[in-house]
Amino acid sequence: MWTNLALLLLRVVVGGLFIGHGTQKAFGWFGGPGIAGMAGWLESIGLKPGRFHAAAAATLEILGGLSILLGLDVAVGAAMIVAVMLVAIKTAHLAKGIWNSNGGYEYNLTLIAAVLVLAATGPGAYSVSAAIGR
Repeated sequence: MWTNLALLLLRVVVGGLFIGHGTQKAFGWFGGPGIAGMAGWLESIGLKPGRFHAAAAATLEILGGLSILLGLDVAVGAAMIVAVMLVAIKTAHLAKGIWNSNGGYEYNLTLIAAVLVLAATGPGAYSVSAAIGR
């Protein structure tokens, strides 16, 4: 039971935060930049066309986060999140070193580890996958 509750907690926190992060990019919710603001920033760091990359990142974060949150096709959701985090590390964080306090990739790496654990273990008993027998 405790393992399933821990997996549920991990899924709710990580999945929910990724949904929020994606909606910041997509819609400007929660103080985010929206697509136009995100596109401009992405272009400024060399990711062109910025609008495409902003939409792709927002979509992957929202869908990946939803997959993780619900516990449905968690491996696919984890792959979406890992893809976005690897691009973020390469383009915005790698040159700054590992530590988040210096703008590094510590947090991104932690999120990658968390979703890979979920992909490897499965979402647990308290998930949509378990409810539908997958």
